[in-house]
Amino acid sequence: MLRNVEIKARVKDLAGIIFEAKLLSGSGGEVIKQTDTFFLVPSGRLKLRNIEGKHSELIYYDRPDGDGPKLSQYEKCDVNEPSKLCSVLTRALGERGTVKKTRYLFMVGQTRVHIDQVEGLGNFMELEVMLSEDQSLEDGQNIAHALMKKLGVNKEDLIAGAYMDLLLQK
Repeated sequence: MLRNVEIKARVKDLAGIIFEAKLLSGSGGEVIKQTDTFFLVPSGRLKLRNIEGKHSELIYYDRPDGDGPKLSQYEKCDVNEPSKLCSVLTRALGERGTVKKTRYLFMVGQTRVHIDQVEGLGNFMELEVMLSEDQSLEDGQNIAHALMKKLGVNKEDLIAGAYMDLLLQK
């Protein structure tokens, strides 16, 4: 399985964090419209991600729901017939719900910086520090903490869980 260290945080100043991410990445970033359909599974999370105008992928991931930088293990595969797969998975497993978002993606070194406008929830940011085989969890946590500081993300802004969890709590 692939591994990364993740954090997720609420964003108070959307324009400000996008500006900082552009500076850190040295790019204008990429705007992506995503719809994630989550399925009922006994452990971890399974979602079918549709990326508007691009491709679809099935993603399984497992990570603790703590609010600090945490290890996430995941697997992905490209999907050629997303609507058919969604139907099969819904019948077989049951659907947990759907998350729709506009994502701003910036690459800062080995870290994917996501700034998300999530329908029904508000604005958030995620860091995904993609770990190489020889990097430890601590290496990833150090990178995440340094980027949090540069982006102005405070510990009290951090949240646990996934967007789907937050939507279901509403």
